[in-house]
Amino acid sequence: MLRSRTVLGWLFGALVLVLSTGAEAEDPPGRILVGFSQDTLANDWRAAQVNDLKRELARHPNVELVVTDGKGSTAQQIRDIEDLVARKVDVLVTSPRDGTAMTPVVSGAYRAGIPVVLLTRRIDSQDYTTFISPDDAAIGRESARHLAAVLKGHGDVLMLEGVRTATTAQLRTRGFLDELKAHPGLRLVAVKTANYLRNDAIRAMEEVFREGLHFDAIFSQSDSMASGARIALRGAGRDPKDVVIVGIDYIAEAREAIRSGEESASFTYPTCAAEAAQVVMEIAAGRDVPRYIAVPSQKITRANVERVKPIF
Repeated sequence: MLRSRTVLGWLFGALVLVLSTGAEAEDPPGRILVGFSQDTLANDWRAAQVNDLKRELARHPNVELVVTDGKGSTAQQIRDIEDLVARKVDVLVTSPRDGTAMTPVVSGAYRAGIPVVLLTRRIDSQDYTTFISPDDAAIGRESARHLAAVLKGHGDVLMLEGVRTATTAQLRTRGFLDELKAHPGLRLVAVKTANYLRNDAIRAMEEVFREGLHFDAIFSQSDSMASGARIALRGAGRDPKDVVIVGIDYIAEAREAIRSGEESASFTYPTCAAEAAQVVMEIAAGRDVPRYIAVPSQKITRANVERVKPIF
């Protein structure tokens, strides 16, 4: 169900782009300055997103990409966007750490005439050109369903939450909690914020151990946090294979963990850089672009882990 819903949205967006450009569309003339305000480069998925976008835009010699690192600070990311606006970027790409706090600066850029491409994270207004993302709420729901199936409807679940102010984490949490209502035998014992980072996940798990919380399963909103959780489990003398772990992203570490039985499932979460690069070039050429591009996500388990390559 997850993949079928998102595939339709992605196909629609891709069809619009293909129809509007044609297979032989040429780069628009002149220099194109693209600004990418990234939340943090300390997270490997976000660093991969930047590297993927660099690679995609490098195919266009007239494009200059400027990347800023918010270093996990909303205030810094706001300043970064203000600086990119001052540099008169032709297109602003961003993944806001805090969708509410950053709405004014993103909205201001859009209203000043700068096209805005939001990657995976939303703001609180409609002041953007295109939003590109997998369906985070659907992934959260499917994660809960998977845990319910493996635990046979009964068990205690720990949630490792990403960046609480980011819409990715908010939607994943909402979808997960909505689905839990259909499984009364599953109990959410705690939600620990770990900011999509391994070290923060280790600290969160150490806190769980100090509190003496019992859990049979972990819903980790990223595979980086799942990796940190496994490190902490081993440090506490607990075998990760005895815990049902579900992650998101499907990075190489997750693939190995699924192979070894230390992770039950992951959900692919593409960086969306290829879609973003195409949208940037369409905007630069003055063509219409889809308002929303839904990128497919797929559940990965031992049944298909050998057939699906990791995101990175």
